[in-house]
Amino acid sequence: MTTTIQLASSNPHVVSAPNAAKCAMCSFRNLCLPVGLDDTDLGRLDQIIARRRRVAKDEPLFRLDDPFHNLYAIRYGHFKTSQVNLRGEQQITGFQMAGDLLGMDAIGTGRHGSSAVALDDAEVCEIPFARMQELVIQVPSLMRHFHRIMSHEITREQNVMLFLGNMRAEQRFALFLLNLSSRYAARGQSSSQFQLRMSREDIGAYLGLTIESISRLLSRFRQSGWIKVDNRELCLLDRAALENLASGAAEEASARAAEQPRRIRQAA
Repeated sequence: MTTTIQLASSNPHVVSAPNAAKCAMCSFRNLCLPVGLDDTDLGRLDQIIARRRRVAKDEPLFRLDDPFHNLYAIRYGHFKTSQVNLRGEQQITGFQMAGDLLGMDAIGTGRHGSSAVALDDAEVCEIPFARMQELVIQVPSLMRHFHRIMSHEITREQNVMLFLGNMRAEQRFALFLLNLSSRYAARGQSSSQFQLRMSREDIGAYLGLTIESISRLLSRFRQSGWIKVDNRELCLLDRAALENLASGAAEEASARAAEQPRRIRQAA
């Protein structure tokens, strides 16, 4: 069930304006739209945030082809975004967490090109895009940062296409874990120990692998001493090994080791 929380109301289920979370007080402001804004401009941004909206686990924030009205800044919780490919299968396009911005895929067409579903109980700040457009004209620093966010999203999509097309399964999975680690570190959380909020099936749908492949990779990484897994709790034990694997350095080292005996025989 999805619950909307207005910023000002006498309803006991609604957060009143004095207690409402403000951008200046948000612990993720350095990852979200307020980056680089002074107190005056922060106040102007606060004024256009229409409401906070709670989204229960497994509930959609928006669906594919829904009309576009708002951007959504995640205050807490995790989401997955997905599309349907030409075979009618669900393709996970990303996993989002606190500080990330959702809904930008709809800016060009006026309709959402993906669905966003909560992976756990979450809350977002709802930002009407029409008012956002007015504000970025008045606040150049906000416009610059918004453009940076859009550029980052384009780069992320290009990187996904790159590793889906050119990386082996173990490289994809190692890079996926390292990316999660870096994102949690940027939010002031542990970079070595975190919970996998998404299912193995979702991870597979994101990496272009089967759920069986994800299970085998988890087992292999655990047996190699690179990670420790307890249900969905994951601990990175050997980050260097994962980085070598993700970069292809481990494969190159194995190839050189395999080539050495042949060179010795040729020299003899």
